[in-house]
Amino acid sequence: MYQEERFIGILQHLQQKGRISTDEICELFEVSRDTARRDIVKLEEQGRILRTRGGAILPTLMKDVVDYHTRLHLESTGKHAIGEYAASLVHEGDYLFMEASTTVLQAAECLRTSQHVVVTNSMDIAGTLSARNGITVHLLGGVVHPKHRFIAGSRTIDMLRDYHADKLLLGTAALSAEGLSNPYEDEGHVHREMVERADQVIVLADHSKFGQRTFYRVAGLEQIDIIITDRRPEERFAELLDKHGIHLIVAAEEGE
Repeated sequence: MYQEERFIGILQHLQQKGRISTDEICELFEVSRDTARRDIVKLEEQGRILRTRGGAILPTLMKDVVDYHTRLHLESTGKHAIGEYAASLVHEGDYLFMEASTTVLQAAECLRTSQHVVVTNSMDIAGTLSARNGITVHLLGGVVHPKHRFIAGSRTIDMLRDYHADKLLLGTAALSAEGLSNPYEDEGHVHREMVERADQVIVLADHSKFGQRTFYRVAGLEQIDIIITDRRPEERFAELLDKHGIHLIVAAEEGE
């Protein structure tokens, strides 16, 4: 067996089991301990695993987030279903916080109600909703992040502290047992302030976000009221959400 074939097998084992020992590599692929150690070293050099005492694990911290325009087209069917269902939870006259994720943009595009006041740190959501009759948009000031098109910074937080909303529509990069997290601390501060200042927190998260963690923790599960997704998470995680009193909605199932 070639080394790259072993690499694929090691990574598949890690996806299923979470960790692998040197002895398991020797047994599974019929190689010596020296070969198993070299495989682990090489995989770590490639950034695909983390070495542990006697073996390896997969990295749990997600660091790479694709740019905004690419995300607009990823999982587009699931995003639209999530956004459409989120829009259906908005009632006439609701005051809303809407942060700058592509899934929340889908919800903005699907809004059919009016008489809303919307506070957002998204240039795109502000542009979409400002053209609608019956919707007043407050675009938060601050520093523009060109790659992901959100506005953040100390000025953004200062402005948010003057507002309160009925509902927050919040996308996320990652959702784990520890709660919501964000790879960008400055955007994470904005999300955290929105969570604190909304009566109801509605998280829009496609299935790829479950079990992921990123650099900055935004909020715990106890701060979330509703999660709308496109595919039910694995049962253990679904039970954890239920334990925290979170209403889990699978948009595709609700639409059938």
